[in-house]
Amino acid sequence: MILTRRELHKFAAAAGASLLLAPAARALAAVGTGDPLTLVDPELRAAAKAMLAQHFPPMTRQALPEMRASWVAPPSLPSPAPAVVTRQIPGRRGDPDVSVQLIGANSGQTGRPAILHIHGGGMISGRAQNMTAFCQTVSAELNCVVLNVDYRLSPETPYPGPVEDNYAALTWLYRNAAQLGVDRARIAVMGESAGGGLAALLAIVARDRGEVPICYQLLIYPMLDDRTGSTRPVPAQIGRIGWSAEANAFGWSAFLGVPAGSDGVPRGAVPARIANVDGLPPAFIGVGAIDLFADEDMAYARRLIAAGVPTQLHVTPGAYHAFDFVVPDARVSREFTAAWKSALKAAFAAGA
Repeated sequence: MILTRRELHKFAAAAGASLLLAPAARALAAVGTGDPLTLVDPELRAAAKAMLAQHFPPMTRQALPEMRASWVAPPSLPSPAPAVVTRQIPGRRGDPDVSVQLIGANSGQTGRPAILHIHGGGMISGRAQNMTAFCQTVSAELNCVVLNVDYRLSPETPYPGPVEDNYAALTWLYRNAAQLGVDRARIAVMGESAGGGLAALLAIVARDRGEVPICYQLLIYPMLDDRTGSTRPVPAQIGRIGWSAEANAFGWSAFLGVPAGSDGVPRGAVPARIANVDGLPPAFIGVGAIDLFADEDMAYARRLIAAGVPTQLHVTPGAYHAFDFVVPDARVSREFTAAWKSALKAAFAAGA
């Protein structure tokens, strides 16, 4: 399997996670602990090897426009896939309108569950349309409405702007549930990578504001802790393929407006730094064992469990960041996807 640079960006766009490979390669050279492919699942190895062979410039603010422009949005699925309607909804407290994709809402059915979906991209890149086809598939398979949010990116819009965009979309979905055919009691939030971190933040904000009840939070290899790879070292074998510690520090710093891992991080901006996780909605957290986010995701799951939040943790051996999008037909990818779909179906069924 030989992947071109354009194909790698296509996979990254589909996964909602920018695969910044040059930083990973530099980290690999620095640790010098052998072949990183030895820990990779055999079915994921060819793609990992191709990614490691790519060379990209260091991540800087000046490089962002080119990186964003290189993302390839897969086309939406044709009928009979759920219909996609792009809308502009009001932002919060004078913020700009938020662009959203409303998917599967014109089926004529009522009382259906809904997902607010948040794309990934390290807080600094990605668009909702990168995930349109994915959201259509989820809408069809789970017979639900999906609201796919095109929130503002950092560093142009640091915290709390992206969180407020997603919260505006959540409240719009809740208040218009009846006309959208949505059951207000069955609204879940979902995201991958940075989108998973923003989904976790959204669940916290919704709990604290008490306006919208969320039935479930589905966090796919979520980006939860700014200290990972900055002030908190990771084992040498972790994060060597895909999203790197260097990229993570850049993305968090852009989002926070201060250096990642520093003491000046805005209060409430980082899920892993939130002291109180009591009363959060039930959760699914899934991550690969050699993903940079493995430790922070497991730690967050442990905190939720200790707080009495029903939580399912799924850790896939030999899997790197966004493996399920990069090699979707691999056994581990199919099992991972089946696990979170099963969890979400059960959550919807429990609230029916």
